[in-house]
Amino acid sequence: MQQQVDISKVFPKYAFWDMDSSKLSIKRDKDIIIPRALYVTTRDSFSKDIKVLEQFYSKSDIVSILKNTKENISNQVCELVSKRYHTKPFKRYAI
Repeated sequence: MQQQVDISKVFPKYAFWDMDSSKLSIKRDKDIIIPRALYVTTRDSFSKDIKVLEQFYSKSDIVSILKNTKENISNQVCELVSKRYHTKPFKRYAI
């Protein structure tokens, strides 16, 4: 894993609209970065977006953080993640 990365140059700035993304640490702030990066993804951009996350985080980190985040992650994103990693499907919201 890389340590010194300016998140504002890796992920869309609007994903971190309420904070200074240049001050986020890849290691320390993974519970913020992972869900925010996937919050702004779409079915079409998911493959590209998840590959960027995988440069910095393990599969288990990504899945675990998504399952426990308080961020508004869609069930569609959760489904895409579980399919990619062959894990038991999970949802953030029950309908």
